[in-house]
Formats: sequence, C-alpha cells, structure tokens
Amino acid sequence: MFFVTRLRLRARENGFFFSKSLSFSSASVLRSDDFEGEDDAIEAEDRRRSVTDRAYWRRRIHSICAVRRNPDEALRILDGLCLRGYRPDSLNLSSVIHSLCDAGRFDEAHRRFLLFLASGFIPDERTCNVIIARLLYSRSPVSTLGVIHRLIGFKKEFVPSLTNYNRLMNQLCTIYRVIDAHKLVFDMRNRGHLPDVVTFTTLIGGYCEIRELEVAHKVFDEMRVCGIRPNSLTLSVLIGGFLKMRDVETGRKLMKELWEYMKNETDTTMKTAAFANLVDSMCREGYFNDIFEIAENMSLCESVNVEFAYGHMIDSFCRYRRNHGAARIVYIMKSKGLKPRRTSYNAIIHGLCKDGGCMRAYQLLEEGSEFEFFPSEYTYKLLMESLCKELDTGKARNVLELMLRKEGADRTRIYNIYLRGLCVMDNPTEILNVLVSMLQGDCRPDEYTLNTVINGLCKMGRVDDAMKVLDDMMTGKFCAPDAVTLNTVMCGLLAQGRAEEALDVLNRVMPENKIKPGVVAYNAVIRGLFKLHKGDEAMSVFGQLEKASVTADSTTYAIIIDGLCVTNKVDMAKKFWDDVIWPSGRHDAFVYAAFLKGLCQSGYLSDACHFLYDLADSGAIPNVVCYNTVIAECSRSGLKREAYQILEEMRKNGQAPDAVTWRILDKLHDSMDLTVERELISNPATSG
Repeated sequence: MFFVTRLRLRARENGFFFSKSLSFSSASVLRSDDFEGEDDAIEAEDRRRSVTDRAYWRRRIHSICAVRRNPDEALRILDGLCLRGYRPDSLNLSSVIHSLCDAGRFDEAHRRFLLFLASGFIPDERTCNVIIARLLYSRSPVSTLGVIHRLIGFKKEFVPSLTNYNRLMNQLCTIYRVIDAHKLVFDMRNRGHLPDVVTFTTLIGGYCEIRELEVAHKVFDEMRVCGIRPNSLTLSVLIGGFLKMRDVETGRKLMKELWEYMKNETDTTMKTAAFANLVDSMCREGYFNDIFEIAENMSLCESVNVEFAYGHMIDSFCRYRRNHGAARIVYIMKSKGLKPRRTSYNAIIHGLCKDGGCMRAYQLLEEGSEFEFFPSEYTYKLLMESLCKELDTGKARNVLELMLRKEGADRTRIYNIYLRGLCVMDNPTEILNVLVSMLQGDCRPDEYTLNTVINGLCKMGRVDDAMKVLDDMMTGKFCAPDAVTLNTVMCGLLAQGRAEEALDVLNRVMPENKIKPGVVAYNAVIRGLFKLHKGDEAMSVFGQLEKASVTADSTTYAIIIDGLCVTNKVDMAKKFWDDVIWPSGRHDAFVYAAFLKGLCQSGYLSDACHFLYDLADSGAIPNVVCYNTVIAECSRSGLKREAYQILEEMRKNGQAPDAVTWRILDKLHDSMDLTVERELISNPATSG
C-alpha cells in the first residue's frame, strides 16, 4: 500500500491531480505592430469625435459588428457613449443584434433586445420586424414570443408583420404548442392582419401532427368561410393528417380532390410542394402500395413534372430505408421509357449496401450500364466493402473494372478502395495481383496503396510477403516507406512472435530511412512485446523512448500498466505509477481503468478500492468503466456490501450508473440467491 500512501501525499501537496500549464497561441494573443498602430489611430479618432456626431458612431458600430464581427466591442463602445449622454438609435440596435445572431449567440440577442427596450430605447416598427425576423432563426419560438409580448407592452401600436406571425406559428407547431399558435391567429386579427393561406395551412399541419383531426378539419372549413381558397399544399397537409389517423378512405377521397386542385393550380412550385408532401406522408405512414399505384398511373397527377415526381418517390423511399421499393419505382420508369436521375439511382445502390443488400445493389449497378451510370466514389467504396465481406471477389473485380472506365476518375484511388476491401478477405494472391495490374496499367502505386497492401498481408499472416514489398520500396522500385509503413511491418512481425526483427526495424531500419520513431511506433512495439510476455524488453523500449526525447502519452502508460499486470508484475506497476505516471501529469480514464483492471485480476481488490477512492479525492475523474471494473470484481467475490459502496461513491462523484453497472449488480443478486438456495437444500434442518 506504499504507492497508495504516496498518491495521497502528492495529491495533498499538489492540490489537484492534473498539472498542465495553460498556454496560448501567440497568433491568437499577440498582434502585429501594424494592427496596433491602426487600432491606436481608431481609438484616437473615437476620443476626438463628439457624442453628437451620430453619423460617425453609426458607421463605427456597424463596422465593428459587420466587418470585424465583434459585438462585445460594439456593446462596450455603446456603454461608454451612453455614459456621455448618447442615445442609441434603431441602426445601432440592429447592428448589434445582427452581429450576435451571426455569432450564434441567439439567447444573448434576445436578452440584449429586452435590455434595450427596458432602458427606453424603442426602435421604429420596421426595425422591430427586422429584428424579430432575425431572432426567429434561433428556432426558439417561446423566447421570441416573449420578446414580442414585451415589445407590444412598451410600444402599444406595434404590429408584427404577417410573415413573422406565420413563421412564429410554424415554429410553435413544430414543438407541438399548436394552441399557442392558434391564439396568434386571434391576436393578428385583433391587430388588423387577415390570416392568409399560409396561416391556415400551418395551423392545419400543426393539428394534424398532434392528431387533432377534427379541429384541423374545422380550421379547413373556417378557411373556406373566410373566403380564402385552399391551395394544393393545404389539401396535401390535410390528407397527411387522415393518413396519420389511418382513415384511408377519407384520405383517398381527398386525393381525388387534390388531383383536381392541382389541374387548376397555376403555381408550379405549389403543385410540386403538394405532391412532395403527399408522397412523404404516405411513405412515413407506410402506404407504399398507394405510391406504386400513383407511379403506375401518373395520368392522375399529370400536372406535376413526371421526372420530378418519380425522382421524389425514389428519394422518399430511400429516406425511409425502403430501397427495394425505390428499385421498383425505377422498373416502373423503365417500362414507361424514362431514365432515373443519376443521384436517385446512386441513392438506391447506396442504401441497399448499407442495409445488407449488396447483391441487389450489384444487380442494379449492372442494369445501370444501359444509361452509362457510374456510382459516386463513396457508394463505390461501400459496395466494394460489402462484396468483399460476402467473399465475392469476382463481382468486386467487375465493379473495379467498371469504375476504371469512368472518365476523370482517380485510378490510383479507385485501386486503393478495392485493395482496402480485399483486406477483409483472406486472399493475399488477389492483393498482389492488383498491385501487378496497377503497374501494367501505367498506374503508379502511392504510399497509401503500398501501406494498404502491407497492412492486408500482415493481417493475413503473410508477413514475409509484406517484407518483400517493403524491400522493393527501400530499393527504389516503389515510393520510399514512411512511418506508417514501418509501424505496420513492426506490428505484423510482433503478431507472429518475431520480436528481434521488429526491434531491428525500430532501431536500424527507421534511422537508415531518416524516419524518427514517434510515440505511435513505440506504443506499437511495447504493446507487442508485452503480448509476447517480454516485459523486460518492453521496458527497455520505454527507456529508449525517454532517451529519444519522445513524450509518452496516456496510451503508452495504459499499455505498460496493463502489460505489467498481465505478466504478474503488479508491484512494478505500482512503482511505475508512483515514479513515472503520477509526476508526468499525463493520465486519463484509460490509464486508471488499466490499473484497476490489473489490480482486480491479480487479486488486489482492496488496493483497487483504495486507489479508486484516492483518485476521486485527488481531483481526478474516473469514468463509469473504472467503477464498473471494481464493482464487477466485488460481484465475482460475492461482496454485496462493498459493491454498493462503490456504487454510492460513483454517484457521489457525479458518475451515473449505466446498463453495464445494473447488469453486474443483477448478476450479483442472482448468484447470492442461488447460494442461499443451495445452503437451504444442503442444510434442511436450518431451514426448518
């Protein structure tokens, strides 16, 4: 327990667990002499100008807010001017609020506007509406509504614009405060505004969203009574409400009415929006067969552009992960002599690959050759990886050849993606064949290509082949190896137990190629040596790391602690913590978890508990994994009381138990109940 005592003493001496010095970038703190001179000239001009020179101060504040984007400086100048008798006007207020909103400080913008109002600085009506429109971008309708109410309290004659009313109602409906949105309709009428079709459509959509269909229909009827003709989008929104409530018959009746509306609709944008909303509603509620009927009989909605209609059906199916349904829309289009948009077709193949339908995606890709379709690079990558996971090299090779025919494609990158997919398979011959194909096709492999090849060969256990590729790189046949290449080779050698060769790469090959080993290289070697139970060699490599002036990180310490504990050198791990890790200040939850795991697995549960308590007392923040490690060991030892003490300590230190914690405790209770049952069976006299 000596290391625990030292931990306590050092925690008291230092006062805090971490001892990092705060540093700032010189680029963010220091300014050049030119900027200092310019700022001094501006400040001198500010002192020379009178408070009554309003034109100057308007330009000055606007420049700070719009050009420099520094609302804090503008507010500081305004505060100083107000102390000298300056009264801010609408332009000053508008500049500050816009600048705060541009910086994403919407909450502060709301507060500042209210402070201006409370101070008696009431802008004109136009500026008020502009500011409200800007505040609505915050998507905080409750805060903006509060600002409007306060503004009306200070300025009785103020009337928000109809656009602001409609936007505010829409935002209230999106957070399901439809009643408040409906109240705004009465408020706008009292202030002289007449609701328009946007107002009623927004309200109908809000009531449909909260499943108040009767109220939505009443609003629809009220709309007609007021002499406002519903447009196609209004009817589409109402249909979505009936579909949501599973009233399919009424929804279909309204659809027929919608088609007639759309024939008489003159606004193409409105017809497009109505159709898109209808398809989205049907997809969202699962009425896919109805969409197929519309697709097969497009004469019903002939007023909508056919290519857009089919394209949106495909996009909507893909959005709701119904990629096979989207493919059916493609077949319907082909039967009518139409070609799908390349983006839509790409979305289908992409979605199929993500949902495990790579064979269907491959089939669609082959069919896409009819209209010279090539997938995007990301979709190609996804399809290639999926086919390689299915171990279908033939189809993957066909996809590669297709992409190589794509005009303007980066051939090396196309090969690299294919090679990365092959690394999933145990097929080193194909990897080497691809490398030969690249050379024969005048496509020179780059560092990424060769690193991918070496990584794949090492993962497949073909380290000798990887070493041959490395030799070719070092002799000049390919590009020179980099740190990633040599790190990968060392990991491959260590995985096969060839520690001496790995150390030779670290100590000889890397310096010969003028590559300085970094902390990643040392971490890889140390981890590999510990896995081979070569603890002394691993600690010797750590000594080389320190001599090479390479700074060890928390990953290094976690590897060493774990390795020492696995090799039954717990006392050495404790000493390493006291002498190296603690003074360095570079330790995090991964290091704590590694140490706690090692202590628990080595039978030092008491030390693990004390170490966990001392970490919290020292100001460190062990995460839930650290606590779960100790609780799990208590559970295995049948120590119910101690397990719940650790749980209480976890909560006290601000960590919430997760699903793993409760599962461990559940197993503890089950095992204890089973133990009691066995005791009762073995001692029936006691139970009586």
